[in-house]
Amino acid sequence: MSIEEGIHCNAWNYSGERMAGGHADGSIHIFDSDKAGDSQFTCTSKWKAHSGSVVKIVWAPPEYGDVIASCSMDGTISLWEEVEADFELCKWRLCYQFQDGPVLALDIQFGNCVSGLKLVAAYADGHVKIYESLDTLELKQWQLQAEFQNVSNAVERFGKCSCLTASIAWKPHASAIQQPAFILGFNSNLPQFNVAKIWEFMDVHQRWHPIAELVAPGEDADQVYAISWAPNIGRPYELIAIASNKGVSIWHIELDSSTNEKPLLNRVALLSGHHGEVWQLDWDMGGMTLATSGSDGVVRLWQSNTSGVWQEVAVIESN
Repeated sequence: MSIEEGIHCNAWNYSGERMAGGHADGSIHIFDSDKAGDSQFTCTSKWKAHSGSVVKIVWAPPEYGDVIASCSMDGTISLWEEVEADFELCKWRLCYQFQDGPVLALDIQFGNCVSGLKLVAAYADGHVKIYESLDTLELKQWQLQAEFQNVSNAVERFGKCSCLTASIAWKPHASAIQQPAFILGFNSNLPQFNVAKIWEFMDVHQRWHPIAELVAPGEDADQVYAISWAPNIGRPYELIAIASNKGVSIWHIELDSSTNEKPLLNRVALLSGHHGEVWQLDWDMGGMTLATSGSDGVVRLWQSNTSGVWQEVAVIESN
């Protein structure tokens, strides 16, 4: 697959047959796999989406169709939907645009909850906004459900927060009785904002509440570069991977929404091996293998053995 110069963020759809790329000139490119199955991809759509460079692109859950959200250096978040257009190069239309002013959105992620589709956005000033769709069939009507900062006590003041990056990961949807939750961390100038925290929606209070802070006892908070929440196919605990200056931390988390007790946290591994920062973390569909990549241009695969010890099982280097 040949990708045009200037594309610096991308996202694969659920099936891995399509990729969306965000360009430095504010355009979005859609690449589709060759139907013949020869692993070739062709740019089938491209359009001017923003007046500034595209920062992040994400696909909506597949049950909502071919829908992507993009955020840009121009301060906007836009929602796009593919439409039938046999004779037009651009087959994507703007469904909704979130006008948020001059503060840059650093990361956006869709959450598919029982109450409907949600979009969480993390901003360069340390704020978090959660939007929810009012019409899941059209995705043209959205409202702001919540806004808060990634700190434990909103009354405290730590000074002006300036964030370089943010990372969000929703808890993979498992059952209708589970409350929606996501984990968030920043790479900022203030350690209070950097601590990766799990936020869960509390029905009884109708608000989002931080239920856990993922920092080892006796350690200071470190800048977070990437976060990934593993799919759960029957484990009695959740698995979360967090990349920071210390390396890649693997956490076991036992959540029980039926009680008011705090989750049980246990950092079971601190993986090292990359030479430089780790920028990307991805679990396989079973939540058994973790792939990591970063500034050294190497992809490493990690698995836990039968004794619970995490080990590097493969190294993939670029040619």
